[in-house]
Amino acid sequence: MKRIQRILIEVSAVLLSLIIFGIPFLFVLLTSFKDKMEAGEMSMSIPQTLHIAENYLTVLQTKHGMIIRGFYNSALITFFSLAIMIIVCSMAAFVLQRRKGKPVTIINLVFMLGLMMPPAIVPTIWVLSGLGLFKTLIGIILVEVALFTPFSIMVYKGYIATIPKELDEAALMDGCGRMKFFVNIIFPLLKPVTSTVIILVSVNIFNDFVNPLYFFPGAKNVTVQTSIYNFMGQYASSWNLVFADVVLITIPPLILFLIFNKKIIGGMTSGAVKG
Repeated sequence: MKRIQRILIEVSAVLLSLIIFGIPFLFVLLTSFKDKMEAGEMSMSIPQTLHIAENYLTVLQTKHGMIIRGFYNSALITFFSLAIMIIVCSMAAFVLQRRKGKPVTIINLVFMLGLMMPPAIVPTIWVLSGLGLFKTLIGIILVEVALFTPFSIMVYKGYIATIPKELDEAALMDGCGRMKFFVNIIFPLLKPVTSTVIILVSVNIFNDFVNPLYFFPGAKNVTVQTSIYNFMGQYASSWNLVFADVVLITIPPLILFLIFNKKIIGGMTSGAVKG
């Protein structure tokens, strides 16, 4: 009886997921295959005539390849933001997890506040302008790093708590330096949680709209999400082209998820035993 109940629950969960996520994506995909008039009907019907190549080539060529430039900028922002966060946050989390004392408690509290407090737009623009980093790639990368550092440190800390402290003591007694110990022993053990950080943070940064809009404005600084904003201004009534743009933007995060999805849950739950 319990087995039947479990199967029913699992089947219901799968069907619910398909309804919530599958149907909207299917609607977007089908609409991107239609012509302008048929797409304007906003129906789930199968296209009478396919306009796949026409629609997608129009999107790729709009404003001298704006979406391609958006992919390039978003890829750079995502890659360098992740690289900085993985290095800095893993080291910071290891120190904060292993050391005790009032200063560490205060630092942990500051990072927890970073999870709850929203970013201040105007002061951040003022700081970036003062540093000469406003409207620059370095500036937006630093903004993304600052916003996702508290979350990344929290995830790393939970996982590092499961690594026995005896491993630290044994390595130090063998004469292994702290940096060498972290790089050669601890960091390789963090692969599951690093995969989790990569997929969760990269999807958020790649899909970020607000921060590039405020801190990285300009036609040459377009990202994939701001490209939709600019694209809809020109093709507001051409839903077939708008949805074709959405499909193209969805592909990279989807591929990344398919690559790392098996490690996401493992990385998130491994740190749930100890904290």
